[in-house]
Amino acid sequence: MVTISGSFSGYSVDDTAAAHAFYRDTLGLDVEDTGMGLDVALPGGQHVFLYQKDDHAPATFTVLNLEVADIDVAARELRDAGVELERYDGMPQDEHGIMRGRDAGQGPDIAWFTDPAGNVLSILNG
Repeated sequence: MVTISGSFSGYSVDDTAAAHAFYRDTLGLDVEDTGMGLDVALPGGQHVFLYQKDDHAPATFTVLNLEVADIDVAARELRDAGVELERYDGMPQDEHGIMRGRDAGQGPDIAWFTDPAGNVLSILNG
């Protein structure tokens, strides 16, 4: 068995300067440029590492879920910051782009959006 002392996740972006601004200014997260990439501090003490990849291809799945106290407020704050919520065929999303899973007994309320590199992120009721 491997003795693990910690963990973090990582994914690529095509422009670390744009990612730095987005994760810091739009999402309000602490971001440190390590010289090798960006260390993004997440609530709860976790981190995600973003690294530059010139042939970056955006993830087609959700790479980061952000828990929020009120999804309607968070969705409005994203829209006010110029972030469009994604819409997916076959997903029962309301006029704001939020899938109301709690009402249907199918998980949390959730909405998806992308970072400047096109990676899919979500907000969901925590």
